[in-house]
Amino acid sequence: MPDLVADLRFRGLIHQVTDEAILERLDAGGVIVYAGFDPSAPSLHVGSLLQLCTLRRLQQGGNRPISLAGGATGLIGDPGGKTGERSLLSPVDLDANLAGIRRQLGQFLDLTDEAGDTQALLLDNSAWLGEIGLIDFLRDVGKHFTVNQMVAKESVKARFERPDQGISYTEFSYMLLQAYDFLRLHLDYGCDLQLGGSDQWGNITMGIDLIKKVAGDEAYGLTTPLVLKADGTKFGKTESGTVWLDPGRTSPYLLYQFFLNADDAVVGQYLRYFTFLTHEQIEALDVETATRPERRAAQRAVAKAVCALVHGPEETERAEWASAVLFAEEIATLDEQTLLALVDDAPSGIWTRRELGTLPLVDVLVASGLVSSKSDARRAISQGGIYVNNRREPEAERVIRTEDLLHDRYVFLRRGRRDYHVLRFE
Repeated sequence: MPDLVADLRFRGLIHQVTDEAILERLDAGGVIVYAGFDPSAPSLHVGSLLQLCTLRRLQQGGNRPISLAGGATGLIGDPGGKTGERSLLSPVDLDANLAGIRRQLGQFLDLTDEAGDTQALLLDNSAWLGEIGLIDFLRDVGKHFTVNQMVAKESVKARFERPDQGISYTEFSYMLLQAYDFLRLHLDYGCDLQLGGSDQWGNITMGIDLIKKVAGDEAYGLTTPLVLKADGTKFGKTESGTVWLDPGRTSPYLLYQFFLNADDAVVGQYLRYFTFLTHEQIEALDVETATRPERRAAQRAVAKAVCALVHGPEETERAEWASAVLFAEEIATLDEQTLLALVDDAPSGIWTRRELGTLPLVDVLVASGLVSSKSDARRAISQGGIYVNNRREPEAERVIRTEDLLHDRYVFLRRGRRDYHVLRFE
């Protein structure tokens, strides 16, 4: 098994580090490291997975992780990565959000006594930020930083460059609050390392400076890269919205599908970032993607691994089964509730029942966006690429009939393997 840092490098997880000396300490074990999580919603989303998985790797490497929920900073809002001011959460909403994300944080780390010196901690920064007075905070923290330093930070500078948006004093103060978090975790728990995404670099270095000035100690920062989809858009976003870790917000099936649909260009990264497969297994899947991309072996591997990590093996088996049925004729045998769960994320259109028996398939294909024109529809049909309820359709002139309806209401159209559309008849 490779050393921890060698594994982190193989996976591309070290984007920036304030001092290489911390890497040797991580390999030796015994470092206390924390990452903060924003309770802006009652669930974490897949964008949080990178830090959760990295904390887990650090714990498995003999270090002690702290997951910090921002019970106080969540009332303020981190300006990092935001082009405009956040809406402030009410204390009631924040408490509900904290309850939701605490459960998820505990899924990824070993919180049991059996973990010994590496036992993970779940903390909430309201424990100390809720107690410190304004005057004390300004004297003990604010005096150590100049406004010049704070304005130079990327998260603030980006907002200054947009005079139409600007930044409130509330969000401007966020970096001081995060710096104080690091100081308190260092003094109270011996935490020497803060982990975060690359957009957190400025906030992390503020905490390191504060620890140096107040305690005279060395502290460190390590950032992971920004995760993007192949088209450069934000990871964890789909046309239908954010991909959540809460099964009530994003079903295990849809989480599985999100990774199953990963582009070949990024699936190798996702294998490294979000799975605990060995280097040899990942490299073999890289070869499979390069030589036999149609098998989508890497996509299935990362979808299975992430779904099992977030939802457990039983839900993962159901998601795999549902994924197979989505492209098989057995879709017609599903009960209505299961069918609707499967196609929940699919584009759909509403049609009138009186059109049944007279509605040309080629017209429906154009209207659904599965093809660009009637000639494109006929060509796709002749090439065997169009399916009605997962049965290949050979007739270009056929119409949608009553007998095509699933549960007397739905018709499932598909083009190829990945593009589908649901007709709903009312």
